Amino acid sequence: MSQSEILLETGTNELEILEFFINEVGPDGKVEPCRFGMNVAKVMQVIESPKLTPSESAPHPCYMGIIPLRGHILPVLDLAVWLGMERRPTDFDVVVITEFSQTVTGFLVSGVVEIHRLGWEEVIPPGSFISGLGANSIIGMVKQGDHFIQLLDLESILTDLDPRGMDSYKVDIAVEGKGYKALVADDSATIRFMLQNHLEDAGLVVTMVTNGSEALDQLMAVKAKAQEEGKPPTHYVDVVISDIEMPLMDGFSMTKAVKTDEVLRDLPVILYSSIITKELRHKGESVRADEQVAKPEMNRMAEIAVKLIEDRRSKAKELLANG
Repeated sequence: MSQSEILLETGTNELEILEFFINEVGPDGKVEPCRFGMNVAKVMQVIESPKLTPSESAPHPCYMGIIPLRGHILPVLDLAVWLGMERRPTDFDVVVITEFSQTVTGFLVSGVVEIHRLGWEEVIPPGSFISGLGANSIIGMVKQGDHFIQLLDLESILTDLDPRGMDSYKVDIAVEGKGYKALVADDSATIRFMLQNHLEDAGLVVTMVTNGSEALDQLMAVKAKAQEEGKPPTHYVDVVISDIEMPLMDGFSMTKAVKTDEVLRDLPVILYSSIITKELRHKGESVRADEQVAKPEMNRMAEIAVKLIEDRRSKAKELLANG
């Protein structure tokens, strides 16, 4: 079995990031590279800059124009402009082409460095060290050699540029949550806000955390309380809903910990991501996630959660009746 196959079968809490940089002009006129990273799984390819000239009528100052590529007509965005940075253009600028949430987009940057494999536990969650510079789009930092890499939340950038994406989080059918309790983990403030509103609109009671480690801490507290009071953990939490990519602990590792715990294993777990590929779905199945949802399908999250909860309760009643 190859190493890649092993990674598919186990919750390794690992990710691969593409490191790239933007040559920023400082207040003193000095140019310094500012380092960023994005998940390799979202990167289609890197191309030379097509040297687009932004139109005065562009929908956003960072919008450079559109280009054809591999059957797609895609927008190119100047990432530095969106982040509020002054970039020093060169003849070697490149465009990183990404594909996620059924959207293909190009991001203009100064250059790419290399791909790094690292553990999510190495990612420092955003905090007081991140201010300005599109802070809501930074999900964490990684120390690499003599510098830090800021990891970008690409979904929040595209949502900010096109608020219509928020419509995908609206409940599109009548769903009655009946006060069911959901624990939700996501490192993106934008996604947390939208997902919380979506679930609460459907009548669920929502507790939000920012990563898999926090979610597991909450569940361990639930486990202790359940054992102390002689009740099942589902008395306190009906469903766990988690993003896959998060600092400290990803959704796969959190799910594996839940599903291998003798007390917590019956809790329904829903994993979601903007990149539910065949390989990721295989990995989600290997850690026994009950459902996996692509972010473009998020308008069904409440419906899926309620169905899982009610199916579990129905099976529990049957077991009790046959007892």
